[in-house]
Amino acid sequence: MSGATRDHNGRGNRAAPIHFLGQFVDRACIVSATVAGAVMLAVAVTVTLSVTMRYIGIGGIRGDFEIVEMGCGIAAFLFLPLCQRKGNHVMVDIFSMAFPQRTRTILDQLWEILFCCGWVIISWRVAYGLIDMFDYNDRSMLLRMPTWIIYGFALFGLGLSALTALSNVIEQFVRPTTPSQTDAPQ
Repeated sequence: MSGATRDHNGRGNRAAPIHFLGQFVDRACIVSATVAGAVMLAVAVTVTLSVTMRYIGIGGIRGDFEIVEMGCGIAAFLFLPLCQRKGNHVMVDIFSMAFPQRTRTILDQLWEILFCCGWVIISWRVAYGLIDMFDYNDRSMLLRMPTWIIYGFALFGLGLSALTALSNVIEQFVRPTTPSQTDAPQ
């Protein structure tokens, strides 16, 4: 960026060092959500085929419920980073709406920091679960699929969510605020 130009999020030149991080996180979140969508589409097709096959009398797909369980688990963790990036977590802001914009911004930064810490702690524990499942060679009952695969996708989604929360915090610190934003309650 040159001069006093601003990008689409209102960030000025001070954001130039973290611009790459923001772009990387944006793209990684989109890719993660796209993979999650593809997994959900595959699950939906599997269920549709299985039910149709049962209806016409040739039997369903063996272990279709295991595919649904694993697919939904994988997709849920892969959707988390985009949800974190967009700030679409469930929030109750009844009390904070009366605060000035500056106070709300500080509260948002605090929550992003807490989210980042939470994602890191959960990732740490899921990593131990991944190691245990891999060591035990745990498998699903019918299809004998290794269950550590779910932990791998979960670890990726949680790690990317932590990075996303960190990126959000950094971007909020760098984002310039105008005087009208800092004092006017909405």
